[in-house]
Amino acid sequence: MSTQDTVSEVPRRKRADARRNTEAVLEAAKAAFAEHGVDAPMRDIAARAGVGVGTIYRNYPQRSDLIIAVFRRELDATAAEADRLAAEYPPAEALRRWAESLARFVATKRGFSGALHSGDPAYRPLPGLFLGALAPRIQAILDAGAADGSIRGDVSAEELINALSRLADSSGDATGRSRMTDVLLDGLLVTS
Repeated sequence: MSTQDTVSEVPRRKRADARRNTEAVLEAAKAAFAEHGVDAPMRDIAARAGVGVGTIYRNYPQRSDLIIAVFRRELDATAAEADRLAAEYPPAEALRRWAESLARFVATKRGFSGALHSGDPAYRPLPGLFLGALAPRIQAILDAGAADGSIRGDVSAEELINALSRLADSSGDATGRSRMTDVLLDGLLVTS
């Protein structure tokens, strides 16, 4: 095997500027989708990100590719937040704090919910990714809370995630949604 064969087998890493551009594009798209929906012009997203439109299309040839990338990025952050909170706080407090993180994710998702529910086959895997990433982490918090007596043990992570998502996605003002989330969590927590 020649040296050139070996070199070609090693996956190329993105340059630092390319990684920064990717992050800037995803952040700009998230903001644009939240403000204007998924039909926000690519030139506006590019301007917010400080890149050319070609940079977006080179990395995300279809609009659905960009929407999915934003969804996955925000989902990964929400899942990582569950892990961090579970490590830093008792289960009941971790769950309360994570519910706020989920509400932020759902607010971001609201900007492109029309596309996600459009029937486009590109988006079909996303609900499974959503629960697949979050349910095991939240179930671990619920199980720890059931073990220490701070959280009821008869509600599954999927049930809770679906209920919290519906509350966060409901109409009304943020204060009302937050209050109803507190009511839901108060019903789940065991008081002594």
